[in-house]
Amino acid sequence: MAAVDNNGSAAGYTTGEVVGLIGLTHGQVRQYVKRGIVEPRRGGRREYRFSFQDVVLLRTAKGLLDDKVPARKAISALTKLKGQLPKATPLASLRIFADGKDVVVRAEKELWDAESGQGHLDFGTPAAVDVSGEVARIADREPGDLADLEELGSHEWYNLGLDYEDSDVQKAKEAYARAIALSPDNADAHVNLGRLFQLDGDLKRARRHYRLALEASPGHELAIYNTGTVFDELEELSTAARYYHRAPGVPDAHYNLARIFELRGDEVSSLRHLRIYRQLLEEKT
Repeated sequence: MAAVDNNGSAAGYTTGEVVGLIGLTHGQVRQYVKRGIVEPRRGGRREYRFSFQDVVLLRTAKGLLDDKVPARKAISALTKLKGQLPKATPLASLRIFADGKDVVVRAEKELWDAESGQGHLDFGTPAAVDVSGEVARIADREPGDLADLEELGSHEWYNLGLDYEDSDVQKAKEAYARAIALSPDNADAHVNLGRLFQLDGDLKRARRHYRLALEASPGHELAIYNTGTVFDELEELSTAARYYHRAPGVPDAHYNLARIFELRGDEVSSLRHLRIYRQLLEEKT
């Protein structure tokens, strides 16, 4: 759970600033927050505010990904490592790096595997990069220089909506609506706002926003897939299946097709889509 300053505000780097500093995507940053690997404070508008130490740790995570450590393995290793450390020892104080596909930790003269906790033999393991120094060099301005709300553009409102989803769904809806008002062709904002309406059971408004997303970006696979889920909820499975077929890059589209084919008694097609579903999941990790 992210902490909030007593006065309801927090200094630090916004999600957008972190993305710009170290090159992770907004989604990747939020994954590290959800797993508790970093615990940003909340600003006055409930947006995330990352400390310098958070940025150092996220830069370390980015380095693991750059060294071809699978995302799932990097998250698992950092989560386990955080659980093993005394509360007074922040992850960012350690040197964490890849040795092949292993995540290795160096502290003083010790070297160990982050996942297993076992000692790691140093067969010419490369020296860990001082990421805190690197981050300090690129963060050469005061953090938290977010423009006033009235000056935010559609993209900024969209990203603010992403942050709000973890704390205040209504504010997330408002942020996506502001993004759309500023740029009606912001397909991603339409998709996310539609999804929030769908979670509320408002399928009519959800479908409307998916349609607007597709008008702005006809090939938007998430908008296509989500439209399929609306028809799925309405038990119009033939129509749902047509939309799922048009979203071949979305793993859950194949999972849902497998379920529909199983209901139809087509075991061969069901198994084929389950296989594609698993392949897509493996590619994403």
